[in-house]
Amino acid sequence: MIKLTVNLPRRYRLNFSVTKNRKSQNAQPLLPTSGRILRAKKGNKVSRAFRFIFENSKIKKILGMNLAAALLATNLFQFPAAISESEEQEFLTKAPFVLETKSGIQYPVKNVKMTQGYRFYHPGIDLDGLTGDSIYPFMGGKVQAINYSRVGYGNAILIYHGDGITSLYAHLSKILVEPNEEVTLDTQIGKMGATGRASGDHLHFEIRDNGKPVNPLTVLAK
Repeated sequence: MIKLTVNLPRRYRLNFSVTKNRKSQNAQPLLPTSGRILRAKKGNKVSRAFRFIFENSKIKKILGMNLAAALLATNLFQFPAAISESEEQEFLTKAPFVLETKSGIQYPVKNVKMTQGYRFYHPGIDLDGLTGDSIYPFMGGKVQAINYSRVGYGNAILIYHGDGITSLYAHLSKILVEPNEEVTLDTQIGKMGATGRASGDHLHFEIRDNGKPVNPLTVLAK
């Protein structure tokens, strides 16, 4: 023990004492010994080991600090609250743009069977079919970009339609157009496939307004 005394004015005195903390005889190591695990009566060896680890006071302290930090970060970033079902439906069905003519619009496949709709985590629709089925642009335009990949969208085409409107055709097995090529409703731009991150044959189709995905059904289903 270390003692320190400081004399203050008007007959006051301040005493400090510092005591070295002794290790508790019951202090547990972070990792239990094999003998401690074998002496436990409940659970198999693996569950016993994990129980000893997470019951350790040091581990509890670390987990508590991490949880507090996570809660603090959540409050600082102020994540938006979850929206109601009605608010989500309004977002999914409200088109941010209006096309001048509906006669020049079509689904990109001949036989329309949708297997997945538009959601926040899925910014497009999935149209079912078989590898080799013909894919057409939903509207006339110019091929802006082509991508060949084994991940993500796989083999994909991006077409520009003017006024900031683009459309994306993903997971294609074959691409039949070139960048800067003009396309019409009758142009076969590619063939359906399952390239990239795809669980089966289908077309992933997106429509974007100045780079922001919108629900394709707000344009096609009218």
